Amino acid sequence: MELQGMAPEVAKKFKYWQTRTIIASMIGYALFYFVRKNLSIAMPAMQEDLGITKGDLGLFLTLHGLLYGVSKFANGFIGDRVNARYFMVTGLVLSAACNILFGFSSAVLMFGIVWMLNGWFQGMGFPPCARLLTHWIPPTQLATKMSVWNTSHSIGAGLVVIVCGYIVSMGWRWCFWIPSIIALVGAAGLWFALRDTPRSVGLPELNQKTSGDEKEDTSAEFKRFVRKKVFGNPAIWVLAIANFFVYTVRYAVLDWGPTLLGEWKGISIQHAGWMVAAFEISGIVGMLVAGWATDRFFGGRGPRVCVICMALATVFIGLFWGVPHPPMWLAALLLGAAGFCIYGPQALVGIAAANIATKKAAATAVGFTGLFGYASTLVSGWGLGLLAQHYGWDYAIGGLILIAIMGTLIFLAAWSAKANGYDND
Repeated sequence: MELQGMAPEVAKKFKYWQTRTIIASMIGYALFYFVRKNLSIAMPAMQEDLGITKGDLGLFLTLHGLLYGVSKFANGFIGDRVNARYFMVTGLVLSAACNILFGFSSAVLMFGIVWMLNGWFQGMGFPPCARLLTHWIPPTQLATKMSVWNTSHSIGAGLVVIVCGYIVSMGWRWCFWIPSIIALVGAAGLWFALRDTPRSVGLPELNQKTSGDEKEDTSAEFKRFVRKKVFGNPAIWVLAIANFFVYTVRYAVLDWGPTLLGEWKGISIQHAGWMVAAFEISGIVGMLVAGWATDRFFGGRGPRVCVICMALATVFIGLFWGVPHPPMWLAALLLGAAGFCIYGPQALVGIAAANIATKKAAATAVGFTGLFGYASTLVSGWGLGLLAQHYGWDYAIGGLILIAIMGTLIFLAAWSAKANGYDND
């Protein structure tokens, strides 16, 4: 059932809960970034205070990312079958607990173990959101509204690097303790604000079938559906592989940006935090424009917009790398332009995967593409850290440009993919 087919009073109540769900889940997911991307600001101080190498820090990032990707995939499958409200709150609380413990640690081994655990709990953030959004937003509006929702990535990552850029003057450990407190308060708010599906508040489900078809799938039926819509779907595989390259570029800037700007450009940690935030803030606009353009000009075919965005991101990263000794404003402008472009594909991959897999397998599809995305930390974390440590940042950024070119070419393979999978359900 679409909103147009509902009685006026039912449609009004549905829109209220739809808006409430979008806003609450946006805030909640932004808070997951508060207890994940705080490490990037703390890294330079940790190197100085504890003598940790870039290789060690890169290994933390890689192990965290790999566990995050596996968790996002595994929890995506679980997330399609359980209450999204309970699942999301539990993940945020456990992630905050890991950050508190990290702040009290000093041994490299303990840092690695705790940050790996944090990676697993972080993977409990997005799958419940995918379930919530595909149950509350019609497929014809998903690209536009989910692009608005996806600004939570940039809001969370941008705010935490700005806040921690000032907190770090109190000591790097506070970059973990204060965001944890904020996350715990937010988790309590999520508990009261979220509900799982329209049915849980007495509303009709979107795309609801006739009463004769209204029955829960058995486990075997659900697995067959997932195999068909996700694992046996070439379009999902192309999106997943392309996501590897999108996230390599994105996380290279988020994780290494403050360190790179300080060592390569001689910029203070506070200014570096603002410049990485510019990358994120521009990404918010990029997501909104990409989502709007997908629905308005490309008939919901997100991969076509991804090709254009990824190609432009390559150009701006190349300019950032190639312009010798740019003034701070120009470096910030080029980073912002790259962020504007890279966040279009970052948002649209999940939207396209959710639409192609349909709401029944949306969390699984998003988790699957996320698995490839976070496998990118092998390159953006450990790989880039070792490259910068042994050969310098020029070589590291040059490698990033090659990654962006490869991502553009892979998105081309999904150019002809359908907008959604509902027509042949």
